[in-house]
Amino acid sequence: MKLIWTLISRDLTLAYRQGGGVGTALGFFLVVVILLPIGLGPDNALLQRIAPGAIWIALLLSVLLSVDRLFQPDHEDGSLEQMMMGPAPLELIVICKTVAHWLSTSVPLAILAPVFGLLLNLDPQAAGPLIVSTLLGTPALSFLAGLGAALTLDIRRGGLLVSLLILPLYIPVLIFGVSASSGANTMPDLFTPSLLILAALSLASLVLCPVAAAAAIRSHYR
Repeated sequence: MKLIWTLISRDLTLAYRQGGGVGTALGFFLVVVILLPIGLGPDNALLQRIAPGAIWIALLLSVLLSVDRLFQPDHEDGSLEQMMMGPAPLELIVICKTVAHWLSTSVPLAILAPVFGLLLNLDPQAAGPLIVSTLLGTPALSFLAGLGAALTLDIRRGGLLVSLLILPLYIPVLIFGVSASSGANTMPDLFTPSLLILAALSLASLVLCPVAAAAAIRSHYR
């Protein structure tokens, strides 16, 4: 446990000291939420109806914007190769780095989502379900994005390629995330099943993505 906490705290410290990935994600999220009402017009009923979906789309794109810093800096300065030579399995290193990315980027976005949603006339009763669904669904976003970052490790500025690889895998998370966020008030019968599916997707990504990402990273060093 000490090793796990050391790896996570290291990445969290670097993320908040550098600030680039977190600030970019939060800034992009805010810009999208501000521009949507301007582009769609002052129709409060329309904004309220599309608010959960718009917030989820802005959130997953914001996560993708910051993922290129997940492995790339450590790969460039040799830290990642040194970690691979240490006692910790590479899969555990991938999990710790992805959890740190989730804590530093996805969790702040999930917590701020209802606040930004006020700009889209989000129903106040939907704030609680939105926070719960984003906290359950964003681990899947981070682990899938980590897989994309591992696959494009040797490609400088591979953010666009990561998006092309990972966005199709985001679709189930987006569908059930929006269903859980908006269904709590309009279709209560869909709320609990959607949350359970989101949790299952996050658990599946926790199990499968680190194994695949570790294999991709090893292939870059052969």
